[in-house]
Parts: sequence; C-alpha cells; structure tokens
Amino acid sequence: MSMNTLHDVYHDQLQDIWSANTQSLEIITELGRAAKNKHLSEALIAGANGVSDGIEKVAEICAKHDIKPTGEHCKGMEGLVKEAKAHVLEADFGDDDVRDAMIITQYQRMVHYALAGYGCLVAFANRIGEDGEAAILQECLDNTYDGDRTMTDIATGEVNAKAA
Repeated sequence: MSMNTLHDVYHDQLQDIWSANTQSLEIITELGRAAKNKHLSEALIAGANGVSDGIEKVAEICAKHDIKPTGEHCKGMEGLVKEAKAHVLEADFGDDDVRDAMIITQYQRMVHYALAGYGCLVAFANRIGEDGEAAILQECLDNTYDGDRTMTDIATGEVNAKAA
C-alpha cells in the first residue's frame, strides 16, 4: 500500500491494531490460565474479552472503508507475544507470586502497544473527519487504559508485595 494521505496511514494502522489484537488474544488467555492470583486471572479474562471486542470493532471500521483487516502483520506485537511466552510460559518459577508479577509485566507491555495504536487512530480519525469512528476507537482506548490501570492496581496492591 502506498502511503500518500493520512487516510492511507489510518487504514494501515487499523490493520496493524487488528493484527496486534488478534495476536495478543491467545497469549492473554494463556496468561490468564497461568496466573495464580484470583484477581489477576479475572482481570486477564476481562482483558481478553476487551481485546476480542476491539477486534470486532476494528473489523467493522475496516469493512466501512472496504479494506481487509488482515492486510497487515504486526511485527511489534509478534515480538511482544514471543517475549510473553519466553518470560512466562516457558520460564521456570519457584514461586507463583513471582510468575504473577512477570505476567503483569508482559501483559502491560502488550497493552502499552495497544494504547499507542488506539491513541494514534483516534487522532487520525478525528483529523480526517471520521468522528463516529473516532468515538468507537476512543472507547477501545479508554477500555485499554482501564485494563492497564487494573493491572497496576493488582501489581501494587497485592502481587508485587507477595513476590518480594
């Protein structure tokens, strides 16, 4: 795809966030199963549900623009997923609380990628006059921020103290 306009960038980044979300969904579910802290496990399940919702919303926006959401493969999220697998699922932990702390670390790295993606998309949609789409993407961004804050609360309120 040739990038000649902000519309082109917007379309490319819609595909990127769709790819990122799709790649992260399975690993977030796996992290939720690996978590021993009940609040963490529940938050990861909620996070996976939020990612799934974001995938659907972005696919609907792509359809409105006659673009396939599958048109881009997000190498950034691919790397973050590999890191999560290596540092959580394939690593040896002698303590469940330490594993839970690592789960939060890896989850938040993926979430921060999504925050950047959604934030840019909201700005692009607003600039090109796609106000309805901007509102949908802002909702995705807000939900992603909520998930990030929830993880920080779980980390600072219970997991990190137990892991220490």
